[in-house]
Amino acid sequence: MTTDDGPQTFFLTGCASGIGRHLADALVDAGHRVWATDLAIDQLRAHAEERAWPSERSTCAALDVTDAEVWERVYAAALDRFGEIDVHINVAGYLRPGWIHAIPLVEIDRHIDVNVRGVAYGTALAARHMSARGRGQIINVASLAGIAPIPGIAIYSATKHAVRGLSLAAAEELRGRGVAVTLISPDAVQTPMLDLQVGHDEAALTFSGNRTLSTGEVVSAILKGALQRRPLEIALPGGRAWLARLAGLFPGSAKLLSGRLTRRGAQAQTRLREKR
Repeated sequence: MTTDDGPQTFFLTGCASGIGRHLADALVDAGHRVWATDLAIDQLRAHAEERAWPSERSTCAALDVTDAEVWERVYAAALDRFGEIDVHINVAGYLRPGWIHAIPLVEIDRHIDVNVRGVAYGTALAARHMSARGRGQIINVASLAGIAPIPGIAIYSATKHAVRGLSLAAAEELRGRGVAVTLISPDAVQTPMLDLQVGHDEAALTFSGNRTLSTGEVVSAILKGALQRRPLEIALPGGRAWLARLAGLFPGSAKLLSGRLTRRGAQAQTRLREKR
C-alpha cells in the first residue's frame, strides 16, 4: 500500500508544529484523508485554517498522548468519521536536555509518558484495528539517539531506544497479520524541539553534525521511503546513521569521538546563540 494507490486515511500525532505539521500539510495537499492531532489544539486548528485544509477530508482533534482513555475516544472518533485508518504515524515527542545527576525527576516521567507511553498506546490501537482488517502500516518517529546512547539527553535517548525496541518487536508480531511497522530515526531536525536545546551546554552532541536536517527531508523519507517501500527502519542522514550504529554496537568507541564531536557541537551552539 503506497500513496500512489490513491487517497488513503492517515492518523497523525504531534501535528501542531515541526515534522508533524509539515507531514500533515503534505498529506492534505496530496489529497489524502487526514486525522491530525495534538495537545496544542488551538495552534493546530489555526494552522489548518491558514492552510485551508478541506474539512471534508481533514479533521483536527485534541489528543493527550499520555492518556489511554483519551486515545480510545479519539481513535474511535476517527474511525467513526473515516471508517478505517490505512496509515498511523506517531510523531509527537518530548525533549528537555539535562545531565542525569541534575535533571528533575518530573522530567523523567514526562519523557517516558510522551515518548514511550504515547507511542505504545498509538501503536497498540493501530495494531488492533489494522490486524483485524489484515492490512495497514504503522510508522513511528524515533531518533538516532535511539540507536546510539547520547549523553546530555540521556533520558530522551533512553526513551527513543524504547521506541526502537517496541517498533522492531511489533513489526515481527504484526508481519503475519498484514501490517507493516516502519521506524524513522533522524538526526537533529530543525524544529522547535531543536531550538530549545541551543542554550543548553549538555546538548552539544545534538549539534555536532555537518548540518541539521529539515522537516522536509524527514517528511520525504516518510512519503518516498517508508510509504513506498515499507522498510523496517530508515535512519538519516546516512553517514551519521552509520556512526550511530557503530556507537550503539560498540559503546566504548564513543570515548574516541565524543570529545571532538562535543567541541564541534559546542561551537555550532555558540554560532546559533550569536545569531539570536
